Amino acid sequence: MTEPATLRVFVNGTALSVDHGRTILDAVRAFDASEADEIVAGTRAVTDSRGLPVALDAPLAGGTVLRIVSARALRSAEEQG
Repeated sequence: MTEPATLRVFVNGTALSVDHGRTILDAVRAFDASEADEIVAGTRAVTDSRGLPVALDAPLAGGTVLRIVSARALRSAEEQG
């Protein structure tokens, strides 16, 4: 059986198809390039489905669920936790 040509991932509830070998930042950029720019600038951040921060250069797996959040809110939550 052959593997599908793309992976299905979700960013802020939107389903996207991305090529194998792409990163979390690539998925966000496919979702919204301006959001990706804000993440690189440090004003926004990316979390997994549990709300835990993820590395932007991490490779994607099929079914990955990502959320874009305020970097300030994420830092505040980490400081309280």
